[in-house]
This record gives sequence, C-alpha cells and structure tokens, in this order.
Amino acid sequence: MAGDTGRDADDTDSSEAPGVVLELPESARGEFKDPFGEVYTEVAALRADHAAPYVTVGDIVTYHFEEAGHHPAVAFVDGRTKRETAPDSIRRRLEDRPNQVATVNPAGVLTADLLGAIGDALRDGGPTTIVVDGEEDLATIPAVLAAPDGATVVYGQPGEGMVAIDVTSATRERFRELLEVFDGDVDRALALLEA
Repeated sequence: MAGDTGRDADDTDSSEAPGVVLELPESARGEFKDPFGEVYTEVAALRADHAAPYVTVGDIVTYHFEEAGHHPAVAFVDGRTKRETAPDSIRRRLEDRPNQVATVNPAGVLTADLLGAIGDALRDGGPTTIVVDGEEDLATIPAVLAAPDGATVVYGQPGEGMVAIDVTSATRERFRELLEVFDGDVDRALALLEA
C-alpha cells in the first residue's frame, strides 16, 4: 500500500474506469506512505505476534506466507511488485492458490468490483485469491473494514517488509476515517463491503 498508490503515465485515467466508487486524491497520498502497523521481515515472527485469519495484500507478502506453509484466508495479488512484473517463480506459486476471483481496479482507486469481491471473500471463509487487473495496493483499507475482529491484515511496505494490522473496532474506526479522505461515495463503498 505505502509508496505505490500513484499512477504511472501509462495507466488508464481512473475517472474513466467503470465502477470507480472512490479515488484517492493526489493531495492525500502522503497519508498512506508510513506503515499502519508493526513491520516484520519474517512470517514466523509476524504469526507469533498476530492472530489468524490472515488477509494478505500484495504478491510478495502472499508468496512469503505460502512459502512458509501458511495460507491466507484471503489474498490480493496483481502480478506486480514495485510497479514491475513479479518474477515468474512468484507468479507461478500464486497461480496455485484456490478460488481465484478476477477483479478490475486501476491504480489510485477502489472499484465496485474490488469492494464486492472483498466482502464476498471474507464472508465465504476462504481461502480466496482476489486477482486484480490493475493495482491492489489500496485494498488494505477496505480489507481492514470488512475483516472480522481478531483477524490480521498484512501488506507489503516497499524496502522494509510486511506490515501487520490487527483488526479491532478501534482499527476499523481509524481506517473508516482514512476512507473519508477519498473522493467519491463512501457510503456506497461500505455497502458493497457488507452486501
């Protein structure tokens, strides 16, 4: 999530993308640069401190969980890392994850497609892999809002490691406030997560 919330010059204009519910304004992108939780470099240490179920956001984080033998209940992947195509070995490993759901979500936005998939995957109990055509970085926010109390949402912090967020009512409130900085229809976004 942090560091990868902007668009490249080649990216589709998100305002023209179908189903855009929320868009992160340029002026608010700095609020998403710092980690939202403790940073870990080892899955075992993270798991010792944080409870399952785990929701992973990002190809590298999900890959590390899978390689350590721990399968996230829900994983968000887009086949990319640091704006580059993920290595073949990582993409092949993640292709083996069950219950793959394809979604579309351009950079810097949250679409109805992605928000609905998050709610469905968390209600279904997993394991589910949400394969994003576009970018999954901002999925951390709605994942925290939709995950059950006691879950842990984990995302990659470029150049640092994995960030673990314990889902509590207080954490949800904090992430609800973060959602308010987006342009668009926050009420619709929340309804899609609950639908």
